[in-house]
Amino acid sequence: MSTILPNSNENEKSNSRMLRFFTQAKIGTFLHQSNIHKEKGVSARIIVQFIFALVLHGMGFSRALESERIPKHFQKDTVYDLLKNPTYNWRKFLACVGSYLVIKYILPLTSKDRDRVLIFDDSLFSRNRSKVVELLARVKDHTTGRYFKGFRMLTLGWSDGATFMPLAFSLLSSKNVASRYREMDSKIDKRTVGYHRRQEATQKSTETMFNLLDSIHPKKLGAKTVLFDSWFAYPAIISKIVKNYPLHVVCMIKRSPKIHYTYEGESYTLNKLYKKVRKKRGRAKILASIVVGLGHDDENGNEIQARIVFVRDRNRSKKWLALLTTNLAHTEEDAIRIYGKRWEIECFFKVVKSHLRLAKEFQCQSYDSMTAHTTIVFLRYMMLSLSAREEEDPKTLGQLFYMCCDELDDLRFAEALMTILEVLGSMLAEECLLTDEQINEFLDRFFNKLPGFLRNPLLNPGAA
Repeated sequence: MSTILPNSNENEKSNSRMLRFFTQAKIGTFLHQSNIHKEKGVSARIIVQFIFALVLHGMGFSRALESERIPKHFQKDTVYDLLKNPTYNWRKFLACVGSYLVIKYILPLTSKDRDRVLIFDDSLFSRNRSKVVELLARVKDHTTGRYFKGFRMLTLGWSDGATFMPLAFSLLSSKNVASRYREMDSKIDKRTVGYHRRQEATQKSTETMFNLLDSIHPKKLGAKTVLFDSWFAYPAIISKIVKNYPLHVVCMIKRSPKIHYTYEGESYTLNKLYKKVRKKRGRAKILASIVVGLGHDDENGNEIQARIVFVRDRNRSKKWLALLTTNLAHTEEDAIRIYGKRWEIECFFKVVKSHLRLAKEFQCQSYDSMTAHTTIVFLRYMMLSLSAREEEDPKTLGQLFYMCCDELDDLRFAEALMTILEVLGSMLAEECLLTDEQINEFLDRFFNKLPGFLRNPLLNPGAA
């Protein structure tokens, strides 16, 4: 664990992928800008680095604290005091880091003709064995249809179709008091960021969407479109995004008898619209498209228009799905292609849960602690995502994750062997009365005899 601890010469010399990422992403700077700091003791950057590296070392928090290489002043309370502080603005920190990486390292290498999108989706944040977690609620997992204890993790991310970067999230409880197992801590200062996040957790997800959008700058990120699935696809929500932000919307829409669209001066449900339009013959994948009104006006008083594209459901050939785009310049193929980028966030959820120990590494009871740890998990994904962008040969994020784990193991092995060689050199000087030149010549010959897979980590211990 010495590669993540303060006052370590190895730490200063090491050039591991993890430490390069902390430098690239300006973690220390953005922690300070987000009011995340320690008044005394170990700095906030070192603590974040310690938590960040746990999964790469294959260690749990308790086991890491038992390590003999951890200084005595680095205790359990040191970490938890940072995580549970309600005054720290973790959302601002994540948005700053994600936006900086996109603007600095990704946009310069992305063609201006390539579509950059913002993606909304939610996923289950399970705490099924917990009882006293703050704002714990009974939530439904939409993938299985079952109910669990936990939260809905509403996430906003950026993608160009090749790289996904998480920018903001909110752990949503339930608006219904009867569905919550525990209320918020009554001692929380109402002036703090933590209190406002707790208030937000009991809102509707469609209201929280706009809080997340307000935390970033879409124009600086080069994003022109927002993607989401049918859970958020209401005309009022779509119209509000188009009216208040410099963004278009592409989304899946649901067949609800309560949702109506305007066509030729009449109001229709989605099913009635499908019956009215003329379908293409044969086995066409795109069945039809139609321009409709959303029933809401823009800032000029004109009704907001959108194109609905009906496509064949590939899983059920006799059924159909409907996509909506507010950009009338989009062709039917454009709408389908751009919506396909939404799959990036599904892959993101899979990686953070399967590899990066989301909701598993710390069994926190404080809402602030869960928010802080989830932010650090998202940082881990950012490192993998940026590494995948920089790799010369294609690697999955899972492969990159295991490469990072192996890299830290190699660093610790190289450090241990270098220590042995230093002791050997001092022994040769003391016992054999050799000069420094003779010892260095002996060690050089020793290095040259080693096989390459041992010699390279020793000569360059930080090489990725």
